[in-house]
Amino acid sequence: MQANTLITGATLITMDAQRRVIRDGALAFAGDAIVAVGKAADLAGIEAGKVIDGGGFLLTPGFVNAHVHITETLIRGFVPGDLPFDDILGKWVIPLYKGHSPAEQAVAAKLAIAAMLRTGTTSFIEAGTIIAFDEVMAAIAGTGIRARAGRWTEDRAWDPAADAQALTRDAFAALERDLAAYPQDGRRIAAWPILIGHMTATDALWQRTADLARRTGTRISAHLSPVGGDAAWYLAQTGKRPVAHFADLGVLGPHLNLVHMVHVDAAEADLVARSGTHVTHCPDAALRSGYGVTRHGLFPEMAAAGVNIALGTDGADNHDMMRVLSLMASLFRDAREDRSLFPAHRALEMATLNGAKVMGLEGTVGALAPGMKADFVAHDIRRPEWVPLTNPVEQLVASADGRGVHSVWVDGVRVVANHRCTLIDEGALQAEGQAMAEAILARSGLPLVSEWPII
Repeated sequence: MQANTLITGATLITMDAQRRVIRDGALAFAGDAIVAVGKAADLAGIEAGKVIDGGGFLLTPGFVNAHVHITETLIRGFVPGDLPFDDILGKWVIPLYKGHSPAEQAVAAKLAIAAMLRTGTTSFIEAGTIIAFDEVMAAIAGTGIRARAGRWTEDRAWDPAADAQALTRDAFAALERDLAAYPQDGRRIAAWPILIGHMTATDALWQRTADLARRTGTRISAHLSPVGGDAAWYLAQTGKRPVAHFADLGVLGPHLNLVHMVHVDAAEADLVARSGTHVTHCPDAALRSGYGVTRHGLFPEMAAAGVNIALGTDGADNHDMMRVLSLMASLFRDAREDRSLFPAHRALEMATLNGAKVMGLEGTVGALAPGMKADFVAHDIRRPEWVPLTNPVEQLVASADGRGVHSVWVDGVRVVANHRCTLIDEGALQAEGQAMAEAILARSGLPLVSEWPII
């Protein structure tokens, strides 16, 4: 057997069918695919153009961030954390989003991707809040990451004078154009028909978009029920809770990923499970935003019913999936006083295999196994938080974070080496991002809110 690269002497968390954890292991890849995984002694006969000493490193599959707002990065830290949810969205986040120029959105997206790559994320699903879609897609194309992204899409006519039919027609036409321009044809970055969700899309747009996703083999991702407002709106307008209403519309199914899903009831959870609809949970964002996830969230029940639950980082405050992993393995243990809920190995499945399934990439990414894409991460286990190393899975989730990520490969290309992105000029990007952020905030007219003086 021949390979371009052989990494030998590492510890491997494979996430393969047997969930093997291999000490003194090796991984070989050729082109964009893994060709062999096993004990170093068993792979010693492989002829490789490059041999890397993996001693002192732990290899894992790349993480899949199933929900992230990549164009929010330039307003990181500016939005007050103690305001009501509707005020945060209506008076701060959305106006700030829409105040970005296309160039600013592109830089924000690259900053988010650099942060994800540096902490081990190799694939992500964008949250559907890109406004300058073509400019952002062009900016992220050369970063090396794998992604599915969508433009800001909503069509509900909040203004009675608006042409409701034209709003729906134009929104759907834009989605069709995006899928034609950035098809899901094997390329790393492709467009999906992503909807904002909540109550912003009409029934007609939901149904047409679901049909488009089914016809094209793409997926829909949409926000739903982080707080009780979505359920209250649908009950008032339709007489049913949102998931039940979506079931009546015929839009539930394996093509759909519903994000947040904190304020759902048992009947909604059952509909999600029976339809094969995916759910992405963003525990860090839920806790920071005070959604009431530990009191209301039915994630243990959904998992027990077979719902495929993936994980996401959501907004700009955190792009490190390893921090999300740690929270996922903790918060419901405390909420339910049950230490059996979401142990480390289940949380890790959510961040790898389950996320791959949401993306429609099961069997392609999410595990270290022959035939899978060479998307993987090398964690430096010589750092203090890793020593002594006894149970790699437990320590990955409970002890480590993304600062220990040394190198990352996507499609067999080393996109992070020695803690730095190889395809992104991080210094120039950070300087440009800082200047743009200051300009955005200066022209926003919004105050910098701080309990302590910043002088």
